[in-house]
Amino acid sequence: MNSEPTLFRRLTTRCRQWLGVLSAVCLFNAGSPALADAVTLPDMLIGVTQGFLEFTVEDYLATSQTQGRYEIQVNPLDPRLRMPMCDKELTATLESPAKPLGRVTVKVRCEGTSPWTVFVPAQVRLFREVVTTTRPLRRAGIIEPQDVMLRERDISLLNQGYLTAVDQAVGQRLTRPMVNDQVISLVHIEQAEVIRKGDQVVITARSGTLSVRMPGEALASGGLSEQIRVKNLNSKRVIKAQVIAPGQVEVSM
Repeated sequence: MNSEPTLFRRLTTRCRQWLGVLSAVCLFNAGSPALADAVTLPDMLIGVTQGFLEFTVEDYLATSQTQGRYEIQVNPLDPRLRMPMCDKELTATLESPAKPLGRVTVKVRCEGTSPWTVFVPAQVRLFREVVTTTRPLRRAGIIEPQDVMLRERDISLLNQGYLTAVDQAVGQRLTRPMVNDQVISLVHIEQAEVIRKGDQVVITARSGTLSVRMPGEALASGGLSEQIRVKNLNSKRVIKAQVIAPGQVEVSM
């Protein structure tokens, strides 16, 4: 069984109607002496590619549960291109890359009595709201809420990734300087240390509604929610505790 999706099964309604007209032309020409002169024009191939990519992108967004809007631009073909009219349904497959984003190539193929293949290049842009800077930021600075905002960007161009919520960036430390309106990705940030090695901390030991506080000393640096080693200055015991705020750690009893 041929695993390649035919356009009559996979394309949008508009493209199915268009291809239906094309099939009617083929059937009309089948009994005509002018059959040898019937050709598939570049505009037809562009329409097939457009419809196939619309379906493929919609399917990708639904499968990956990705939100966003997309734009498809099929590159012009040589206007002198003339392929024999196909007496079977045309098939289209994504030649490259694996995801239908960015620069793509679609293989449009006729498997009729006069088979042929045409590779059609296109550009698929997918726009999402991503985290960007609102002003220049220095390296090692801690990101504040006013430093970032969501703006729409073509994520097919973001090779280093991106963030989709400002909460993912606020409170993080920058690993490099940033310019205004720059997209922030995971490579630009790291967990900010809210406790440094040697800091005096308050250890809170909890058991249900009961809590006990005692003085301690941090034996390692750590960020929010991280586990670090601390020394209980009363008992001199070294324990592991979770950082819950600047100067505060918590351990379960």
